[in-house]
Amino acid sequence: MQVHPPSPFGKKTLNLKTLFQPQSPTTPEMAYTYRYSRPLVQSYRILHKLHAVSSCGQNTFSAFFSTEFVGDTPVLVRDFIHSALYHPDHGYFSQSPRSVGVLDRGINFHKLQGRKAYMSHLENIYKQNDVSWFTPVELFKPWYAHGIAEAILRTTNLSFPLKIYEIGGGSGTCAKGIMDYIMLNAPTRVYNNMSYTSVEISSSLAKKQLETVGEVGSHLSKFKVECRDAADRSGWVLVLKTGDAEQQPCWVIMLEVLDNLPHDLIYSENQVSPWMEVWVEKQQDSGKLCELYKPMQDPLIKSCLDVLNVDKDFKHQGIREASFPSKMWSKIFPKAKRCWLPTGCLKLLETLHGALPKMSMIASDFSYLPDVKVPGERAPLVSTKKDGSSSDHSSYLDAKGDADIFFPTDFWLLERIDHYSSGWLKSRIESYDRSSKKGKKRRTITLDTSVFMEEFGLPTKTKTKDGYNPLLEDFINTKFYLSVPTHNTK
Repeated sequence: MQVHPPSPFGKKTLNLKTLFQPQSPTTPEMAYTYRYSRPLVQSYRILHKLHAVSSCGQNTFSAFFSTEFVGDTPVLVRDFIHSALYHPDHGYFSQSPRSVGVLDRGINFHKLQGRKAYMSHLENIYKQNDVSWFTPVELFKPWYAHGIAEAILRTTNLSFPLKIYEIGGGSGTCAKGIMDYIMLNAPTRVYNNMSYTSVEISSSLAKKQLETVGEVGSHLSKFKVECRDAADRSGWVLVLKTGDAEQQPCWVIMLEVLDNLPHDLIYSENQVSPWMEVWVEKQQDSGKLCELYKPMQDPLIKSCLDVLNVDKDFKHQGIREASFPSKMWSKIFPKAKRCWLPTGCLKLLETLHGALPKMSMIASDFSYLPDVKVPGERAPLVSTKKDGSSSDHSSYLDAKGDADIFFPTDFWLLERIDHYSSGWLKSRIESYDRSSKKGKKRRTITLDTSVFMEEFGLPTKTKTKDGYNPLLEDFINTKFYLSVPTHNTK
């Protein structure tokens, strides 16, 4: 279990009466993922040299595939992952909508006897559909999306037109479910004046979203898809140029988005050596991909480390001179360290806070992934599914456009990144001043999926005959993160 230092954001309590108070992260003893069926386990070893260090002379972190993603110039790991997932021609999510499953109709849980019957039904669904996974919003439609819609209606200021942005909307099931719920349960003026914008990087999924939402004709005048990268600040230029738009409250929804955001990798050759950036380069003779280690210099990686390492007094925890025994121990028993950093999340949240300073946010994702094979703290699962069977990879370099790369979300770190991107934490880090009055601290809360759905959803709709409820009992390794600007609450 990963142990985090005390949070500088106050006492962590869970109190739904005073919603959006932070809470401490926990690691579940059991975890399920409906994406892939087999666990991943394998050890690793790294050879190294001094200064700019290459791993090309070994097999552990090399790949003969994915050469379309790396040219003659080395790229940072985050850029390699972005290409492997989102390259317009070779990326995983750009191949076809097959990566995300769509059910013809919702599951009638009341007709299923219990867990065994549910798992058998789920197995049959996967056999009938040649897809990589079904998201929770798809498996539990429309109830999952209805719970999110209820959370929005309870906490939004309805004196303003309701504006919703969804990042990575998949097949459009969440958008349709939310709009259905608002149409049926909110005042008529709220539905008539609302707007729902999906920001989707995949053109094939963007097309599917329009088809799904278009099943209800009245939704189409309120719904649009912008096919672009939400982390690219230039894509929000229309919002930024419109003075009224950027000052109006809005909601941002991100379901299973954080896990597919590009991450950076840093490496240390032993217990006392400084961190180094990891780059991916292609061998000129064989075309094989391998790692290259460089001194820390990338601004985004440095900022992410600042967020991770700042102490309760908002001071950097600088690199301390290692003691003589520590140095000797590291030479006798060297142990390399690898750490994955959510730089893609940092870039996305900084872009969103810049474009939508009054946004409220709902994000849901995996808080823990079992039996991860790729080494390093916060390491991803890398898996390919073909002909109904999964093939797991020991290295992210094996991704060649047919492999999903998804990461666990450190919700403790996510809260820090949220406060940093909004300006509140960033101003205190830069000034080393805990009493700084710059920025306003957002109100946040992290909830287990079961707690969120019991509070906002209708969990009785996903219960089987014997009382088993997969929505509340199976997704114990997923959480919801809610964040609202302080000046939007009383």
